[in-house]
Amino acid sequence: MPAIRTCARPVDYAVHKRDMRCRNAASCRIAGAQELQFAVFCIENVAAALGKPSGDVYRALSGPGGILHQYIIPSYETLHTQGRQYIVDDICDVMTERGVTV
Repeated sequence: MPAIRTCARPVDYAVHKRDMRCRNAASCRIAGAQELQFAVFCIENVAAALGKPSGDVYRALSGPGGILHQYIIPSYETLHTQGRQYIVDDICDVMTERGVTV
């Protein structure tokens, strides 16, 4: 049986914008090409870290936990300045906090 991959990060990091919620439908939409590219970047890299198909990760992130439209897109300005591993770990942490599984 193959080893189960998980996203892990040391406990001593600063939590930022975890409880951000959409204030209206417009704030949840992908506004342009850069945000779209970033969303794809996040989905593909989380999928690679978890060893799961990117379509499954997309469905999990855009599902009831609202991670894609209530966390990743609204936090674009903050998250896109971070490194790949930080972003992947952060999204995996949010997935765990919100009970989202792939």
